[in-house]
Amino acid sequence: MGVTTFTQEFTTPIAPSRMFKALIVDSHNLIPKIAPQGIKNIEFVEGNGGVGSIKVTNFAEGGHLKFLKHKIDALDTENLVCKYTLIEGDVIFDKIESIVYEVQFLASSDGGCVCKMTSEYHTKGDVELKEDDIKQGKEKAMGLYKVVEEYLLANPDIYV
Repeated sequence: MGVTTFTQEFTTPIAPSRMFKALIVDSHNLIPKIAPQGIKNIEFVEGNGGVGSIKVTNFAEGGHLKFLKHKIDALDTENLVCKYTLIEGDVIFDKIESIVYEVQFLASSDGGCVCKMTSEYHTKGDVELKEDDIKQGKEKAMGLYKVVEEYLLANPDIYV
């Protein structure tokens, strides 16, 4: 099994604590509400959102994905860091054993934040992943971050 690591980051004018609450702590409520064309629902099948919880994201009809299942490995609400593992889904699992994500929200000097994400792809056998292999997933994640950012800009009193 090999491990391929990719990192990405983006900046936003939204305070780090608000982005963390919206994208991590309350994503199961917020995301289906503001992106129903892509996400049907997000449900906890084990736990209530803390470490060890497992949640399933069910996608809207007509998309190339039906579901993804994640396990929360670490949740640091003080330092605004979450680590979770994609453990099941109908995504490139012919090549991948699992994907471990770590997301961190850091304060920037302008009052906003820098969102940093590290993705570790644990591949089967000697499979090598190239950035093009995961480009679509990265683009969808960035699109979702932008939708959340727009929602929080339009609703400044939410998640304060």
